[in-house]
Amino acid sequence: MIGVVVVSHSPALAHAAVDLALQMVPGEKPAIAIAAGAGEGLIGTDATAVSAAIDEVASPDGVLVIMDLGSAVMSAEMALDFRSSEAEVRLSSAPFVEGILAAVVTAAGGASLDDVDREARGALEPKISMLGDAPAPEAPVPEVTTSGATASGAETAPAGLSAELTIVNPDGLHARPAATLVSTLAGFDAKLTVVNTRSGTGPVAANSLIGLLSLGAKSGDVLTVAASGAQAAEALARVTELVTEGFGEV
Repeated sequence: MIGVVVVSHSPALAHAAVDLALQMVPGEKPAIAIAAGAGEGLIGTDATAVSAAIDEVASPDGVLVIMDLGSAVMSAEMALDFRSSEAEVRLSSAPFVEGILAAVVTAAGGASLDDVDREARGALEPKISMLGDAPAPEAPVPEVTTSGATASGAETAPAGLSAELTIVNPDGLHARPAATLVSTLAGFDAKLTVVNTRSGTGPVAANSLIGLLSLGAKSGDVLTVAASGAQAAEALARVTELVTEGFGEV
């Protein structure tokens, strides 16, 4: 599991963003370190603190660093020269709050550094689509590689089992139930894709938080879930149970 470092000018902002993200992960969580503020209550960043944070969560799987403002990027770049660990470190251009949430949820599923970074960098796409600032991306969100699944895109629904499931949550498929679905699927050797039959959006990989949110699924929408792989039946049964029960929210 990769480590995540959060670099911010404000300790309060960093801790609030991390707390929000951690609420979306019910099971095992990735190692997260915060390097925020310039000491003694001052707003700012410290390259030495960033390097220490990187070393704290260094993993053979790598470390993803998410930063808030310009000088935080500069501090993170300097920190690469100070660190003692040899793990691969990726400085991500992801949006701060949405990127942290996407990174933590995706990393918790055992995804690779490349996949976690991609999910984090694409974290604004669902909001952009919902607000109509730009057309929804034509290419579906690629599948995230986790410890229980083989990497491949979600361009077409996999051959195998399928089910049509109705979203019963009053607020639709929002961040918390989507994160629950991603975390749940990490334990299955199966590939699942999801299509929103109302809007025609998808297919997207069912283990991609950003993909699921990009569906814009509202209460009452019907999702077509297709599954294949060694544990396709078990995974589809679990997804059916989660959706039918409203992900524990209804």
